Amino acid sequence: MNPSAVRSGGEILVRQLMINGVRRVFMVAGESFLPCIDSLYAHRDEISTVSFRQEGGAAYAAEAHGKLTGEPGICFVTRGPGATNASIGVHTAYQDGTPMILFVGQIGSDTVERDCFQEVDYRRMFGSMSKWVASIDRTDRIPEYIARAFQVARSGRPGPVVLALPEDVLWGQASVPDVLPGARAHAHPAPAEITRLAELLAQAERPFMIVGGAGWTDEALAKMRGFAERFDLPVGVSWRRLECFDNRHPNFAGHVGYGMDRKLAKRMEDSDLLLAVCTRLDEPTTEGYVHVTSPVPRQTLVHIHPDPNELGRVYRAELAMVADPTGFSTAVTSLSPKATPRWAGAARTANGEYQATLKPGPMPGETNLAEISASLRDRLPKDACITLGAGNFALFPHRFLQFSGLGTQASPVCGAMGYGLPGAIAAKLAFPERVVICYAGDGCFQMTMQELGTAAQSKLGIVILVFNNGMWGTIRQHQEREYPARVFGLSLTNPDFATLVRAYGGHGETVAQTPDFMPAFERALAFAERESMPALIEVQYDPNGITPDTTLAAVRDAALARASA
Repeated sequence: MNPSAVRSGGEILVRQLMINGVRRVFMVAGESFLPCIDSLYAHRDEISTVSFRQEGGAAYAAEAHGKLTGEPGICFVTRGPGATNASIGVHTAYQDGTPMILFVGQIGSDTVERDCFQEVDYRRMFGSMSKWVASIDRTDRIPEYIARAFQVARSGRPGPVVLALPEDVLWGQASVPDVLPGARAHAHPAPAEITRLAELLAQAERPFMIVGGAGWTDEALAKMRGFAERFDLPVGVSWRRLECFDNRHPNFAGHVGYGMDRKLAKRMEDSDLLLAVCTRLDEPTTEGYVHVTSPVPRQTLVHIHPDPNELGRVYRAELAMVADPTGFSTAVTSLSPKATPRWAGAARTANGEYQATLKPGPMPGETNLAEISASLRDRLPKDACITLGAGNFALFPHRFLQFSGLGTQASPVCGAMGYGLPGAIAAKLAFPERVVICYAGDGCFQMTMQELGTAAQSKLGIVILVFNNGMWGTIRQHQEREYPARVFGLSLTNPDFATLVRAYGGHGETVAQTPDFMPAFERALAFAERESMPALIEVQYDPNGITPDTTLAAVRDAALARASA
């Protein structure tokens, strides 16, 4: 590109995206950023544009792209209502530590502060749920802002950036050189911190390691596996970060968080050295800060995190290191035990306990969600990608499926509903050769089910599993525990989901018994792969089967017993 050429703001912006390696954007079109849309048209062979039905779906897909690939997901939405719809994806990216850039068309600079049509102050709106919010107020500064946006989104603990695009800036003309991408910096532990870690390991008798967070690479994960093997460490993954350690590895101890196996919870509680590697030790991972107490844990805590503001925020750590996955995994390659660890065999024991949790138990009714997920575990290729929304249905794939590494799982750590379908769209676009499965509850699915149109228009062969129990199941469990037998506001009158997907040109079936699931799944997968169109299976199940370990009746009976005691 000739640095002296005069270009529109829209062209300058799209060119900067291309320079930063962007090959796909997620969008709901709006008149407020027409110059960007026109430039995306001009560069449609270099950047594909995926048009969504609602901005929440587009933002979810951008977040999922960032989570699955490690590169910022790019989303364009219009001002006012478009931005407010997209805020759910920004909130998810912020809590989950996902690199993402949201571009919001904005009113012209000449009408600011008049409360004009769809005017919003985006700094105030997004300030508490993004890493950086700014308005690009000069056409000739677009390259500078875009370069900084990518740097901020990917650095430290990754997260979302929001840039407002005033109309006059996009329509404006400027002669300005492009800015090349900057080098990605990695935070490394100090040598003295690694020496201290070796000392704490030498003194420990019951160490336990939790791996999680964002910013991992295949190389970093391989180095962490080597570290775990050398020290014979039992390894858990934090809440909804199952891709951060190979679930089939002999050191794997399980998924740490809501609904975890009680033996795993006790192992974490009883550990005398807890290594939290790039994870926040958040409320879900600790099951309400119970297994790791705040502010002073029972365990000797070693906390590694790329954001220094996270260290000491909830827990006092004996050893705190500012390091990202690349920096820490590289630093520990030099560590090896000087003698056989005191806890030798603990990883094998922990893995045996984890293996026992993979056996499905009974469920009320004709459909057993545990058996369905177990059968998928045996059927799916190891690189299959599973996307999930939020709800108790998700406890079953998280318990009974196994994930092999990066790009095999995407779910909202923050518990945002409606994520599964937009996430599956992003996954299939990023990994077209892989099998992509969306898990969704009946309520969760209906929050973004209009994106079936996006999947069909984009000709994406994804398989969607909608688990229908006719209610908001997670809230029902909480309601029965706190106000037993006083159920209110939770029932759902649902459409025929199989008919719905057929209306979009896809394949749909309904299953009401466990033996019927796998034949239906094989037909759905074959259709999806053959026709490059979405397939959906509605799985109807007894609402009493609320989790892999309990029933609603048991939750209610226990609450009534407490109330009468």
